[in-house]
Amino acid sequence: MHKTSLTIDCNLLTIMRFGLMLKQRAALCALKRRDRRRTSGSGLSRNAMGTALLAAFMVFGAVQASADDDDYDDDSLAEQFVHGAPAQPSEAWLLAAGGRIYDKWWAALDRDEPDGTHPLYPATGQQSGKNTWRCEECHGWDYRGAAGIYRNGSHATGIKGIEGAIGWPEDKIAALMRGSHAYTPEMINDAEMARLAAFVSRGQIDMSAYIDPETRQVTGGDADRGRAVFQTVCAACHGFDGRRLDWGDDGEHAYIGTEAAKVPDEVLNKILNAHPGEEMVNLRAFSPDVAADVLRYTTTLPTK
Repeated sequence: MHKTSLTIDCNLLTIMRFGLMLKQRAALCALKRRDRRRTSGSGLSRNAMGTALLAAFMVFGAVQASADDDDYDDDSLAEQFVHGAPAQPSEAWLLAAGGRIYDKWWAALDRDEPDGTHPLYPATGQQSGKNTWRCEECHGWDYRGAAGIYRNGSHATGIKGIEGAIGWPEDKIAALMRGSHAYTPEMINDAEMARLAAFVSRGQIDMSAYIDPETRQVTGGDADRGRAVFQTVCAACHGFDGRRLDWGDDGEHAYIGTEAAKVPDEVLNKILNAHPGEEMVNLRAFSPDVAADVLRYTTTLPTK
């Protein structure tokens, strides 16, 4: 078999193993919550509960034991996956980690939220406070700033995008972030800044190939191919219909289908890099076309 095919197969297997681990963790939490709600005289018995928990732990342990490589620095797999770093970072991991810092660095790095409004945020902008410290708030999910989707609307600032920095030396990008952009080592340390700089230099994709910047409608990707990936990977957390996770409030639902229809550029960014501070897999190791396929499929999922 071709070496590239073997690599892709191994990467898919790793993603599927982690997805199974997340399902087992969710099942354990659900069982514990159910046990606390029930009395000893009704529902699942203590013995049955113990048996179920033991079975879940056995499956979870089998998933961990079956891994070919252990890149984690300690035994807390979930915490390391979210906020830690592998001993030998791959290019894909580096760019995805930088993408999460671009998204919301304090959640990605487990830091305190910033105070006040960013000093470079324009007075004409409609936002204020901590979110103005997010790179995406000014430069956009499509990285094009005033030339992209953020050319108008509540996030418009008139600030240019970062596509002009593609190919820049990473130390030049890091120096800019430390200087006029006012990100201190306490906010983002040097190793973390190197990830962000790598993402800016060589991790951006041309989202206009998949999303119309004028209408914000998804135009690229293959829903059938995306369905295969979603059902075997993403559904572990989102459910087959995409409604297992709901970010809505005040009676309004916000499922993955809802978000894909409303802010597909943001969803594509998170498919590629994962959501900061959450145990979410990403598809950075694969072609952007794979992520676009998943995005296209999510637009077919329920929005309510």
